[in-house]
Amino acid sequence: MNPWKSDEELFALARRELFTSVVGDVMDKMGLRQQFLPPRIRPLRDDMVVIGRAMPVLEADVFDEKAEGTMNPLMTKPFGHMLEALDDLKQNEVYICTGSSPRYALWGELMSIRSLKLGAAGAVLDGYSRDTRAIHQLNFPTFSYGSYAQDQGPRGKVIDFRVAIEIEGVRIVPGDVIFGDVDGVCLVPAIAAEETFARALEKARGEKTVMKALEEGMSTVEAFARFGIM
Repeated sequence: MNPWKSDEELFALARRELFTSVVGDVMDKMGLRQQFLPPRIRPLRDDMVVIGRAMPVLEADVFDEKAEGTMNPLMTKPFGHMLEALDDLKQNEVYICTGSSPRYALWGELMSIRSLKLGAAGAVLDGYSRDTRAIHQLNFPTFSYGSYAQDQGPRGKVIDFRVAIEIEGVRIVPGDVIFGDVDGVCLVPAIAAEETFARALEKARGEKTVMKALEEGMSTVEAFARFGIM
């Protein structure tokens, strides 16, 4: 039986004992071999960790904050559905956004404040974020290409949320588990999450045994033959 009874317990356990490399290794063994987001998506600060259920957001480039004579009513609405997407965040969810070009920031201070109030777990952006000092002070886990102050207002709109998205071949659907640390961000499909994290805990605990053996002088060949972990 797994040692957790809820998402809250699982996520707390993962923060204490796991890291993305061990989760990724386990998924490789399970045949899930394209689960990491591109390495340019990094934490704003190296000690930031994000883990939670995906709330996918789809963004698109625009070229005016409010378009005139458009056939699409969304084009007259500043930010598109971004405000609604933010307000729809639930406890332990991760705002994960893609679809736009990297011409502007997809996240900032006020979005972080609202997300914290709602109990969200973090933000993962296929693009830039801004208001970096403020986000550091808020200690809100934010993963992006880095800092860039250009506003999305006249340049981008959220066109949908809680829909399937893809980031460089990694498919993300609502409810998948997002896990990120200094080594990257991985996507654990909801259907495989229980098995993945159970195996990852077993592997992480086994690695401590291997570490002790190596520190005591055991060769890597012998350690791998004995424990099957390296």
